Amino acid sequence: MSWWDDALHRAVVEIVLAGALAAIIGVQVVVRKLSFFTMALTHATFPGVVAASLIGVNIFVGGLVAGAVVALAVAALGRRPGQNSAAATGVVLSAGFALGAGLVATQDGFSRDLSSFLVGSILTVDTQDLIVTAVMLVVVSALLLVCARPFLYGGFDRSFSGRWDIVLMLAIEAVVVTVVPAVGTILAVSLIVAPAAAARLWSDRIPMITGIAVGIGITGGLGGLWISYQWNVAAGASIALSVTILAAVAAALRRAIQVPTGPPSSRQVTTTAGLA
Repeated sequence: MSWWDDALHRAVVEIVLAGALAAIIGVQVVVRKLSFFTMALTHATFPGVVAASLIGVNIFVGGLVAGAVVALAVAALGRRPGQNSAAATGVVLSAGFALGAGLVATQDGFSRDLSSFLVGSILTVDTQDLIVTAVMLVVVSALLLVCARPFLYGGFDRSFSGRWDIVLMLAIEAVVVTVVPAVGTILAVSLIVAPAAAARLWSDRIPMITGIAVGIGITGGLGGLWISYQWNVAAGASIALSVTILAAVAAALRRAIQVPTGPPSSRQVTTTAGLA
């Protein structure tokens, strides 16, 4: 039996890739204060994943299409006069999850697969899942590097954002769909937000925040996978809890040490953008 034939070995590779992928996009989510939007995307992705499974289409495609529609809808609604983007996001959150639950209810016996969509099934990932995650890690990393300047300036000046908001929203959605095999649609937000939120407390420089977040994401993911293997705990939940606990510990250490941080300055924005 080859190394790749072992389900645990594939799970280890997947969580390393997924932890790094979620962390790098999570930095943008935290800096741009898009955590609530990301949570809405995880719920809105659910019906797309379910529909894809029902009709026999790859769940990555179904989730990506559904999430892209939602991201564009939220962006459009948020720009309408008198329309609060948070309110639009909240409506999408509840409606998306309700639609997914409704689709599940239409199929007898299909509810047995519900947990794998909600909290992941990392021990069943195959080579195709690993390739998709690896490709998305490269693509999203390149996107964030090339678009570093507009993304960061957009965080200071909303009038500068425009189309870059949509690009970032679509990138977040792509990451959410990619990590579904690892932690599912509902728990994806923990893998994306928790490491970056903790890392943000340690530094105000984007490269440093990203490095710390990736370290927390991978370490927490591997720790959760180990706990799942040792004590037969659901892998997705174990990973999410492990990452969250590790992030909480990092935050507590920061408060104890009192590392000074603040919002990224314009000088740091220019410096970081120059890396692109």
